[in-house]
Amino acid sequence: MPIAEAQRWDSHYEAGRGQPAVSVFVTQPAYARVYVHAASDLDNEVGGVLVGQWYSDQATGEQFIVAENVIPARYTRQSPVYLTFTKDSLIYFHTAIERRYPGKRIVGWYHTHPRMDVFLSHYDIWLHRSFFPELWQVALVVEPHTSTAGFFIRQTSGILDPTRYFGFYEMNGTRGRSLVRWQNLYRAREEREWNSL
Repeated sequence: MPIAEAQRWDSHYEAGRGQPAVSVFVTQPAYARVYVHAASDLDNEVGGVLVGQWYSDQATGEQFIVAENVIPARYTRQSPVYLTFTKDSLIYFHTAIERRYPGKRIVGWYHTHPRMDVFLSHYDIWLHRSFFPELWQVALVVEPHTSTAGFFIRQTSGILDPTRYFGFYEMNGTRGRSLVRWQNLYRAREEREWNSL
């Protein structure tokens, strides 16, 4: 796991409840694309897929994904309260991966909840189970008005809690500066320093 090359951003939901099946690492370019795309339509849901790789740490056996790229969805149906990937959306994703990111795979998906909160709706859960069924595939929800977000990750048992989101590891960019602007996540180091006071 590339922990030495990353900064950890935690959610308040993570302490002591279940074990996520994978840890999530996101490159700064992928984070920036999600952030910009989320702000592109503040009235309707937008989304896309996270592209990268799924790994197993050789030393510990822990599984993790690295989201290296983002493909914003085309050919969707959307409104203020839903986003639907169509058959053409799915064909577009797979064609774009073959052409631009050979050897990579869809490690998850993302979408926005404008003026709502960070959670998975019943429809989101159905979409996640139907189109992103692997234990290591994740769902990212972004609320662009409040600049909040979180990753929904299945537990090792396969259970997915639609109200409990996780943070992620931000892969370091230029000189270790962070790009993360989501207000509901905090640096793991800052939490340790606060608790030690």
